[in-house]
Amino acid sequence: MMDKNYDHKKFEDSINKQWSEAGVFTAKRDPSKKPYTIVLPPPNASGKMHTGNVLMIAIEDILIRWHRMRGDEVLWIPGTDHAGTETQITFEKELKKQGKSRFNYNRKDFYEEIWKFVQNNKNLVEGQIKKMGASVDWTRNKFTLDPDVVAMVSKTFEKLNNDGLIYRGDYMVNYCPNCGTTYADIEIDHIERKDPLYYLKYGPFVLATVRPETKFGDTAVAVHPDDPRYKEWIGKEINVEGLNGPFKLKVIGDEYVDPKFGSGVVKVTPAHDPNDYEMGKRHNLPSIKVVGLNGKLTQVAGKYAGMTVFTARKTVVEDLEAKGLIEKIDENYVHSVSVCKAGHDVEPTILPNWFIKIDSLRAPALEAVKNGEVKIFPKWRTLTYVRWMENMHDWAISRQNIWGIRIPAWYKAVENPELVISFINSEGSVVTGQLSELLKNNKLTEVKKGLQTLIAPAGAKYIISTNEPGEDYIQETDTFDTWFSSGQWPLATLGYPDSEDFKYFYPTNVLETGWEILSKWVSRMVMLGIYLTGKPPFKAVYLHGIVRALDGRKMSKSLGNVINPEEYIEEFGVDALRMGLVAGTATGKDFSFPRDRIIGYKKFANKLWNIARFIEPIRASEVEMTKNGDDQWILTELEVVARKANQYLEKFRFAEAAELIYEFVWHKFADVYLEKVKDRREEASGTLHKVLSDSLKLCHPFMPFVTEAVWQEIFPQEEGLLISQRWPFSN
Repeated sequence: MMDKNYDHKKFEDSINKQWSEAGVFTAKRDPSKKPYTIVLPPPNASGKMHTGNVLMIAIEDILIRWHRMRGDEVLWIPGTDHAGTETQITFEKELKKQGKSRFNYNRKDFYEEIWKFVQNNKNLVEGQIKKMGASVDWTRNKFTLDPDVVAMVSKTFEKLNNDGLIYRGDYMVNYCPNCGTTYADIEIDHIERKDPLYYLKYGPFVLATVRPETKFGDTAVAVHPDDPRYKEWIGKEINVEGLNGPFKLKVIGDEYVDPKFGSGVVKVTPAHDPNDYEMGKRHNLPSIKVVGLNGKLTQVAGKYAGMTVFTARKTVVEDLEAKGLIEKIDENYVHSVSVCKAGHDVEPTILPNWFIKIDSLRAPALEAVKNGEVKIFPKWRTLTYVRWMENMHDWAISRQNIWGIRIPAWYKAVENPELVISFINSEGSVVTGQLSELLKNNKLTEVKKGLQTLIAPAGAKYIISTNEPGEDYIQETDTFDTWFSSGQWPLATLGYPDSEDFKYFYPTNVLETGWEILSKWVSRMVMLGIYLTGKPPFKAVYLHGIVRALDGRKMSKSLGNVINPEEYIEEFGVDALRMGLVAGTATGKDFSFPRDRIIGYKKFANKLWNIARFIEPIRASEVEMTKNGDDQWILTELEVVARKANQYLEKFRFAEAAELIYEFVWHKFADVYLEKVKDRREEASGTLHKVLSDSLKLCHPFMPFVTEAVWQEIFPQEEGLLISQRWPFSN
């Protein structure tokens, strides 16, 4: 006798165990079957999964379970991401609580400390994936720092270098002195902030700036070429009174200048502003670095050298006011400020980095989408991809992190005396300087043993090798941008280039992820997949929307509106959470967390249970389906729903499929048909069992636990697990 109500806590763990023991998640290479492959976008191993991860898993599991029931050979590969910068930031916050920082460690020891931290979190994430009922193939589980993944990523870099697509060069980057790393433009956030706007006297001009501390790196002043106020000045030099003595600046005309901003005159500091950097290139201006990598002013700032940016700003303003060089200050100027993932101000600076020339890579990746070889759903997101690819610049793939895949570049000590190195010596002190100077008092072996960071000039001589070329070589300390390593994820997970899995399951069928990383990740996978194999790594891309907080805002710990999915699983069950997130949302659109729907789908799970309780007493009946009009009606409706749900799923219209099935089960089957046959259950036994059986199959991809639990209560064990049953009316 079935219990009165469905209790998800009673069934979820035991059913998960049954699936695991039955080996139904493990894919085989069957030439007689059509492969269907999804690679799970790897959740970050820096902490627990969020609601976006849960939505992603729910959608992908729907596709996998549906295709498994249709008879395809399905492979869903799980994995976790080392998440370079984000993980290192998280770990450093933990270190700070202990009164420590990364500067207490050499590179090797710091990496090993993060490794221990990540392994614990990695296990937590994998436990959450299992808890969600995700039917992933755990025998093929991958981590982005697995040795074979590291080797493959390094080989790709080597191939790119051999093909002439890698270069090093000084480049304007978004650098965070606090985090000690660079960020791509699409990785930084922009916040609105109120800062003073200073109107400074520059010879005959007054110009406005929020950064007076960078004035020591000014190499020109700029005006709009058509501004009648300043046309006569273009090409001339002006005398400027400065804090370290008078100096001259050239006046340039550039269309970037907004005549309506401030006085229509701007100072040009090519080393510390991306727009100034571009102006500097256009007008052949020198770049003078004012802010060092430690976030402090350099020697060019004279007496202000060694001050932090904010201390220097305060002091410079005081001194400018004392000399009468500030005309006025707007204390209420609101502007956009670039910040890193940890919320620190980003310092635009020029730094040697590793770059990929992308022109030859992006052209085929753009064409693959335009010609339909890769289809993007929803279709209106295609334009985002196209515009990004059309305007994409060379890709900076290096990060000044410790946590990540280390770039396999090596510098010979005697050939590169200008390497700037920081290391911990045998006495435990941090020593920084040019390698040639360091080697006067330290052995190279000691420098390498205590190595923290290395910065090589743009013109440094290097070789690419996955093994140490010799004892007199020192390895690059930069790591790969995680989007470069994860850009090869479909290949790495399938054992490219020689594995049998790769030959059978590549290219994969669907890449399912959030729309916000279409540019960051999806585009890179398409480029690198085609570059390495000649084929895109997937045939379709489905982009889900962002799950926002109940108040409609993006979830944020600082806002206190983060929703913990584990709490909802505990209270309402996995099925209710999955169905609540998937149903009732517009395809690919952002939406607020649907608490009410989740409560509603807990009731739906109980409805399935109660339908089964109604049918349970007659489960042994051998009576065949009758030709009663009501029976024929429900069977016809069942077939219509099954075929229509199939069509919706083929078009990635998950919400419509879920709502269609819900409407049929709750209203047509339970409310209408069961009411009509309650007095002739024995006669309608065959139809009841047929409709219940197929209803469970239709619901199973969306709500796997309750459907499997009901199946095992009602249907004979010799029929096997529901997960392995055939999808209704499938061809």
